[in-house]
Amino acid sequence: MRMVRRILTDVLLAGPAALAVVLFIFLPVAVVFVLSFTDYQFGARSFEWVGIGNYADLFGSRQGRNALTNTLIYAAIVIPASVGLGLLVALGLHGIAGSMPRVSALLRAVYFLPVAATLVAMAVAWQMLLHPSMGLVNQWLSALGIPGRQWLSDRGIVLYTLAGIGVWQSVGYNMVLFLAGLAAIPPTLYDAASVDGAESGWDRFWIVTWPMLGPTTLFVMIVTAANAFRVFETVATMTQGGPAFASDTIVYALYREGFVYFKAGYASAITVVFFAALLVLTAIQIALVERRVHYR
Repeated sequence: MRMVRRILTDVLLAGPAALAVVLFIFLPVAVVFVLSFTDYQFGARSFEWVGIGNYADLFGSRQGRNALTNTLIYAAIVIPASVGLGLLVALGLHGIAGSMPRVSALLRAVYFLPVAATLVAMAVAWQMLLHPSMGLVNQWLSALGIPGRQWLSDRGIVLYTLAGIGVWQSVGYNMVLFLAGLAAIPPTLYDAASVDGAESGWDRFWIVTWPMLGPTTLFVMIVTAANAFRVFETVATMTQGGPAFASDTIVYALYREGFVYFKAGYASAITVVFFAALLVLTAIQIALVERRVHYR
């Protein structure tokens, strides 16, 4: 009787949460996976099975390969740059927090502003800053004797422009995470490192700081990778995937095919590929970084 009562208690406590996970996560994933093998369109009363036809169209078309390639290039720029800059900013602010706490707090707020602000509003502001004739960026370059560029309409640089904005957006969030990791490092470890001969800041970083930031770094890399792969707002607001699909990404292609052209089956295939790519990238990051992570 006691065993039955314990089982019923467990079901009552965990049942609603488990049911919500099944209904709102696993069931939609299963539906998307099934739809990816059909030609279903939103509003249609019937559909046909096309097998791997949607996947063949995605990888076989120039437009599909372009979206995948652009997403990989964007992630390859944003992930290391935003993680590295976030760590550098966190180290600097952590270092001056003791001597200049007000300056440190002010700089933290400034760096975190892109995270707290609405991304669409920030994208509009960047669109004005990067305007070819009236934007401040080209005006500053002209004052330095450097010719301005068509930052959002030049096929050769538009993706790198969006990647730079992505780095600017991510640094503040990564900074906060690294600051939390730095605050959790016991000062006694630095004292022990000094006794062992690690006097310079560089030695103290590699001997104490970097190993102790292992779990934080792993988490930051996974979160940054997820955000980089699902970039959408800046593309939708600033370029709409142009010019000539030069800034098209996999999530924007998903939106265009699913909610503009109403190709639910093809959009589902893009979703499955996106999920698989993100899963593989996360597994690779865990496999490479987990070996050097020191859990305290």
